[in-house]
Amino acid sequence: MENLLEIKHLSKNFGGIEALKDVNITVEKGGLVGLIGPNGAGKTTIFNLLTGEYVPTSGSMIFDGRELTNHHPYQVTAFGIARTFQNIRLFSNLSVLDNVRIACHIHVKYGVFDSIIHGKRFVGGEKEIYEKSIELLRIFKLEDKKDELAKNLPYGEQRRLEITRALATNPKLLLLDEPAAGMNPQETEELMETIKFLRDKMGITIFLIEHDMHLVMGICEKIYVLDFGKVIAEGDPTAIQHDPKVIEAYLGTAYLEGGKVNA
Repeated sequence: MENLLEIKHLSKNFGGIEALKDVNITVEKGGLVGLIGPNGAGKTTIFNLLTGEYVPTSGSMIFDGRELTNHHPYQVTAFGIARTFQNIRLFSNLSVLDNVRIACHIHVKYGVFDSIIHGKRFVGGEKEIYEKSIELLRIFKLEDKKDELAKNLPYGEQRRLEITRALATNPKLLLLDEPAAGMNPQETEELMETIKFLRDKMGITIFLIEHDMHLVMGICEKIYVLDFGKVIAEGDPTAIQHDPKVIEAYLGTAYLEGGKVNA
């Protein structure tokens, strides 16, 4: 299959600290890929590089045929990459609906003058944004909460809203940074179904960071393992679970017995 994302020989230094060292990762179009490893291994650094928050020390990041280096986060979003964060970052004092509507504005076709005079393009554009936002909220079972403040939603619904907002930017690639963090088992199961729906029904390529091995092994088709800034293993879930280097660096022997990892 065609590669949507190609990370080649990517390195990132912070002063004298090498956060990433010669990392190579590919994500196929339509794929569902996981990135795991101990805390501090450099996983979120990769996402920050992809989204323009950091600039690589060396290497390249090719997304849909375009080099991502030296582009601002808003440009990366317009190219078709959206992300969520380990710590939920909603506009907590805005409504559920407004959180989604704001994300839709990345692709508006009207300018400042149209918005000031409420011209035809502005009115039509805002109507389209409203309808799209309501449809996304309906798909993710949040339509009846559209007028509530985001901060008043239960934790699981806040996670779902963050994903919904990311989808409002029309991404080709969705980066999920520990989406199951803080979730109970039932919420995690619902999240797994949501992620599979995004890929299977909406055609969105997924690249996720996660410590919940039940989620990772249950839905990912390919997994990369990062340790001390280096990729130490890659493969399907079965291969990763039985890789001696992964067991030593991250999973631990207890994982083979109980299916859980503490990280």
